[in-house]
Amino acid sequence: MAEVSEDRPWTAENVQQLQELVREKVPASLIALRLRRDQSDIHAKASELGLTLAAE
Repeated sequence: MAEVSEDRPWTAENVQQLQELVREKVPASLIALRLRRDQSDIHAKASELGLTLAAE
C-alpha cells in the first residue's frame, strides 16, 4: 500500500479524480482513502480549486 504523504505533488490525474469524487459528493474522509492522502491535503487542494466538499 502506498504511503500517505502531504509532500507528494498533485498530478493532473489526481486533480481530475478529486474533482469527480467531489461532484459525486463523496466525503473528504473517503476521498483521502481513495487518493491515499491526508484529509488536510484533500481539504487544502479542494479549497485551492474552489471546490466544496460534501459533509461527512
